[in-house]
Amino acid sequence: MISKAFYFAQRMHEGQLRRSGEPYFIHPVGVASIIADMKLDSASIVTGLLHDTVEDTSASLELIQQEFGSEVAQLVDGVTKIGKIQFTSKEEQQAENFRKMIVAMARDIRVILVKLADRTHNVRTLKFVPAQKQKEVARETLDLYAPLAHRLGIFWMKTELEDTSLRYLEPEVYEELKMMVAAKKEERQAYTNEVMEILEKSLVDQGLTNVVVTGRAKHFYSIYQKMRSRRLKHVSEVQDLIAFRILTDDLSQCYQALGIVHSMWKPVPGRFKDYIALPKPNMYRSLHTTVIGPGGQRIEVQIRTSEMHRVAEEGIAAHWMYKGESKGVEEARRFAWLRQLVEWVQQLNDPQEFLHSVKEVKANDLSCWS
Repeated sequence: MISKAFYFAQRMHEGQLRRSGEPYFIHPVGVASIIADMKLDSASIVTGLLHDTVEDTSASLELIQQEFGSEVAQLVDGVTKIGKIQFTSKEEQQAENFRKMIVAMARDIRVILVKLADRTHNVRTLKFVPAQKQKEVARETLDLYAPLAHRLGIFWMKTELEDTSLRYLEPEVYEELKMMVAAKKEERQAYTNEVMEILEKSLVDQGLTNVVVTGRAKHFYSIYQKMRSRRLKHVSEVQDLIAFRILTDDLSQCYQALGIVHSMWKPVPGRFKDYIALPKPNMYRSLHTTVIGPGGQRIEVQIRTSEMHRVAEEGIAAHWMYKGESKGVEEARRFAWLRQLVEWVQQLNDPQEFLHSVKEVKANDLSCWS
């Protein structure tokens, strides 16, 4: 079915070009590749290949159903309607169009997963788009699509959408952050290695032999948000640029590792969060703590099991990998925030009030690293 969709889309998009001058067919293949990387089902991959055929070629929805079945046709139909949304118009029209997206997402969560893959591939190629369009796409991505990726728990996608949007919305800030972070790369890497070695030795000495310790710098948008919230003028003023992660075998080891970390370094008051006992709405589970590490530097430490980590990175998409598509859809229906958005669709008659409510999702969301 995937092979059939590949050649069907190639034939339908023949002769069409992207702004880069490349064959348009590169885009649906790119979207399908992202969906495949997310380990979604074959119907989702087929939809990725076909998602622009009804809107941009002579193919009809009836033809899609005839060739690929009703399930794929319904997904393509949902994504096609979403694809026609123009966020650059008046706010009232923007709100009405966003209502359509929420309804489509509520019917089948795969619709928004395909759309997010579509948006991710589009922002990767924004350099070929005129400057004004770059800013428009980046703004709607930051306001609407990145928060949806976060709410669905797909952290890698949220991070990429936020960082790329910042690059086009605040190019000078982005380049400054890039230069400043790069300038201290060697110093930061040396410190990261030092902390990782201390952590690994302490955990092993206490009997936690199968743990995995990693460390990395926070992504640009996260740093940018911290600077804004704390009214900092220079990236050097952000103390907790490095985050460490400890992956354990089971739940009890998470709390054991936390005790070891707190016995080594002084915890920062008010900076401990237990998202294992109280998971986030997007199923995210982890222990978060900030401590005063070597050299008096603040460092953030996350502790979770390998299974929790998989869900933290892939979110709802993780459920297709081990539980199968039907279980994934079933799990998606439990999302309280999705039910809340649908209720907004039904209750708010004022389009501007509705759009404001949707954007509040973004304002109230916190990064998994915050």
